[in-house]
Amino acid sequence: MLSKNINFKNFQLKKNNKKIKEDLKKLLKEKSTILNSLSTKYKNSYSKKNILNLKNYKNIRVIGMGGSILGTEAIFDFLRPKIKKNFKFINNLESNTIFKAKNNKSLNLIVSKSGNTLETISNSNIFIKKNDKNIFITEKKESYLYTLAKKLKAEIIHHNNFIGGRFSVLSEVGMIPAELMGLEPKKFKQLDQLIKNKNFLDTLVLNVSSILNLLKNKKHNSIIINYDPMSENLFAWYQQLVAESLGKKGK
Repeated sequence: MLSKNINFKNFQLKKNNKKIKEDLKKLLKEKSTILNSLSTKYKNSYSKKNILNLKNYKNIRVIGMGGSILGTEAIFDFLRPKIKKNFKFINNLESNTIFKAKNNKSLNLIVSKSGNTLETISNSNIFIKKNDKNIFITEKKESYLYTLAKKLKAEIIHHNNFIGGRFSVLSEVGMIPAELMGLEPKKFKQLDQLIKNKNFLDTLVLNVSSILNLLKNKKHNSIIINYDPMSENLFAWYQQLVAESLGKKGK
């Protein structure tokens, strides 16, 4: 029970949602390429055959940074009881990510849209071993990781250039790991159903409006209080989505 001396009061926000609603309707009408990646209509740049050939690997590392890995890690945490494979997520210089496999064979998924992400490059050089199978998800253009993939004769899966890393979880970036977890990618793609739900759209517009109003009033601190350990990576991903989307140009 809460003490009587503690009061919670929401910020009084002016309702200024008309412009945001108009922008959202325009995006939906124009069939935005980014929004398309959230629906079942999105065509992946890999085939089911690619995945079937990889399903024998029990030990899988995902090497990435920020949006290239946070969404995938959130999926894994939420659905861990359903997943029978050993997944490791490498986005910093950890020392406890060596697999103890009998045949010492692992599958590495290296994810970087630009192919030049410094942290991902560093970890790739540290963790990729001679007998590993390597899949690089990156743009098919000259970059450090693209060059490394060709040197290793690894498979390269195209990271669409119109999808920013932080919005990429329902594209190849998150759905290849999801398939290797034994999950069904189509079940994640709920956009077509969600946009039919008026309450969902109203809540979405309200959330965007709230963030913009708080920023306008110079309230820049966002405090996330989480009581569910399985949600930790979901909120880390949310934090990155908001901060990177709004933190450009010195903001």
